[in-house]
Amino acid sequence: VQLQAYGGGLVQAGGSLRLSCAASGSISNINVMGWYRQAPGKQRELVASIATAGNTHYANSVKGRFTISRDNAGNTVYLQMNSLKPEDTAAYYCNYRGGSGLLWIYWGQGTQVTVSS
Repeated sequence: VQLQAYGGGLVQAGGSLRLSCAASGSISNINVMGWYRQAPGKQRELVASIATAGNTHYANSVKGRFTISRDNAGNTVYLQMNSLKPEDTAAYYCNYRGGSGLLWIYWGQGTQVTVSS
């Protein structure tokens, strides 16, 4: 599975950005796609995830501000980020989990999101 991420950039606090990630290759019928982020000196953390059935999960820090969605036909996941804060600044990584037990894990290249105060 290959993951190609798009989006990211520099935005002022309170602004919005949209990330996209397209998966290609041997895509499982049942999978979970999501976004993680890693700020300098910090561990990588889950931002949001969405299953093929539409079940979503969000980190508490982004609830109400970020929305994850997906296009199953295009194997693409989106992350709409609103009301961005400087603490959202990080490299954002697309993630795919599929196969039996969702044990096949793949990562896309990171895309930088920088929020200025």
